[in-house]
Amino acid sequence: MKISVDDIELFTLTDTQKKVIKNDVQEQVFEDDMRRRIKWVLLDEKYQRCFEKLKKEWEPRLKASGVTSVPLDDQAFAELVFSQPDYQNRSQRGD
Repeated sequence: MKISVDDIELFTLTDTQKKVIKNDVQEQVFEDDMRRRIKWVLLDEKYQRCFEKLKKEWEPRLKASGVTSVPLDDQAFAELVFSQPDYQNRSQRGD
């Protein structure tokens, strides 16, 4: 099983690694279970925690800068934040 992001292979589970996991996960649900776990780590946990932090930081900043309406849609909200002239990602902030 190969795990890739943007067509770049991140890692491959060896047959032995898959067998070890299948010792606890039923073989017929193995692939679905692995996909669910990857989704959980990236979207349900990391993305959600990062989005909550972004929103907590930027709602007051948007209000202070005179923005009177913010989108309820998460992606639209993030795009609004990213379009702000004073927005900087972590690398740009240097923290």
